[in-house]
Amino acid sequence: MARTVLALDLGTGGVKSALYDASGACLAERVQNYRTYFPAPGLHEQDLDEWWDAVVASIRALLEAEGVDRSAVGAISISGHSLGCIPLDDNDRPLLTRVPIWSDARAGAEAAEFFRNFDYERWYGLTGNGFPAPLYPLFKILWLRTNRPEIFARTRSIAGSKDFINLRLCGRHATDPSYASGSGAYDLHARAFSDEILDTAGVDRALFPEIVPSTGILGTVLPEIATELGLPADVVVVAGGVDNSCMALGARTFSEGDFYGSMGSSSWLTVSSAKPVLDSRVRPFAFAHVVPDQIISATSIFSSGTSLAFVKDRLMAGDAGGYEALFERAASAPFGANGLLFVPTLGGGTSLEGGPEVRGAFVGLDLRHDQADLLRATLEGIALGLRVALDELRRLTDVSRVMTIVGGGARSALMRQILADILDCTIDKTSIDQQSASLGAAALAMVALGNWADMQPLVGLHKAEQRHEPDAGEAERVGKMLAAYRAAAEAQRTLAPLLADLRG
Repeated sequence: MARTVLALDLGTGGVKSALYDASGACLAERVQNYRTYFPAPGLHEQDLDEWWDAVVASIRALLEAEGVDRSAVGAISISGHSLGCIPLDDNDRPLLTRVPIWSDARAGAEAAEFFRNFDYERWYGLTGNGFPAPLYPLFKILWLRTNRPEIFARTRSIAGSKDFINLRLCGRHATDPSYASGSGAYDLHARAFSDEILDTAGVDRALFPEIVPSTGILGTVLPEIATELGLPADVVVVAGGVDNSCMALGARTFSEGDFYGSMGSSSWLTVSSAKPVLDSRVRPFAFAHVVPDQIISATSIFSSGTSLAFVKDRLMAGDAGGYEALFERAASAPFGANGLLFVPTLGGGTSLEGGPEVRGAFVGLDLRHDQADLLRATLEGIALGLRVALDELRRLTDVSRVMTIVGGGARSALMRQILADILDCTIDKTSIDQQSASLGAAALAMVALGNWADMQPLVGLHKAEQRHEPDAGEAERVGKMLAAYRAAAEAQRTLAPLLADLRG
C-alpha cells in the first residue's frame, strides 16, 4: 500500500501542515502560528522552541483528524523559509534560542566590509543572491563572529529553518541545493559552495552542512520523537527544500518558462528556467530549484502581507470580521482610492525597492479620505509594487500573460481583480492556493517514497476555479497610478537614510 506523507510549510508567520495521500489529495490540514520578535531596528527573530511546539501541535492535530490512519504515514517533508542562520554546537544543539530569520538585516557592516575585498557584481553573478546582501546567512555568520564571539567560538555548523527541524526529527544535519543556494556562498553555476567567496569571508566550509538531493531520505524519525508525535516507527524524513522552490513546484512551475505569483507575508513573481535570470540593476533573486537542473528566478516585494496585517491591526483593531471585513470595506472605495497611494515597504525593501532601510508611506492623504480609501489604497499599493517588479521581469525574460496565483492573497476575489487590472495580465486561481508550498514539499516525499516517478502528477492536481481579466476601461487610470507610485517609491528611497537617523 502506498504511504501517505506529512508536508510542513515552515513560513514566516507559522507552520502550515498537511497530510496527503499517494495521489496528492489533501486529507487534512492545520495552521499553527508563532511570533516574530523585533528587538531593535533591522533585527527580526523567531524562537526555535516556538517552531518546534508549532510543528508538534500541528502534526498531532493532523493525526487526530477524523478518518486519518496514522499508521499509513510514510514520510515527513518540509518547506522552510529561507536565509536562516542557526548556530549549532559540536553536539548539534542550538546555541541561541531566538535566531535571525530571512528578513533580519543586522549584518550591514559585515556585508560592507566583505565587499571591500570582493566585487559585488561578481558575487551576485555567482550566487544569484538578489536580496539585500546583509540578509544572507554568510553575513549573519560574520555578524555573529564580530558581535557574539563567545557564541561563534562554540559554533560548529549553521542550520537553516527546515534543516533544523529535520535535525530534531531524525538526528541528521544536512541541507539540499535549494536551501544552500540562499547561503550567500553558493555558486549557482557550479552547483556547490564557492571556495572563492568563503576564503574571502574567512569562513570555513565545514560550517555549512552536506548537500543532498531535495528528494533524498535523511533517515528515520528518532524513536522518542515518533512517540512524542504519535507516528509509526518507520517514518522517513525527506530533505525538502526552501520555501520559494517548494512553492514554485506546488504551483506547477518546474519546467522551462513556467510562471507563478505568490501572495503571502512577502510576495514574488517567479519563473523557472535552466539558467538564472540576473540583472545588475534590478537584482532578481535566484535559487536552485528542488527539481534538478532548474533555477527559479524572481522579482518581489518584501512587505505585502505584513503591510496588510499592519494596516488591518491599526485601522480595524478589535474588528471580529478580520480580513473578510477588510476586503469588503476596501471594495466600497473606488478604483484608485480617491487619489490615495500606499507604498508597502513597511518592513524594508528589496534592492529594487531601496533595500532594508527604506520605509513605507501613505501618499496624497487628505481630509476626505476614509477607512475604505486607506484599505483600498493598501491593496492597490501592494499590486503597484508588484507591477514595478513584473515590468522588470518582463524586460529580462519571456513571461506568460497568464499568471497562476497562490498564497493567502489568492483567496480574495477583490485582490485578484486588482492584480489583473494593475499587472495587466490574466490571473488564474486554481484549487491550489495556500497549499502550494506544502504540496511542493509533499511532491518531494512522493518521489522519495516511490509513489510518483516524477513531478508531472502535480499538474493534474490544479483544478481551475476562477479567472480574472484586466479591465481595459481602467488602463489609463492604471498608467497614471503607476507613474505616481514610481515617484512615491523613489521619494521613500531618498528619504530612507534621513529617516534611519531618526529611529532609535
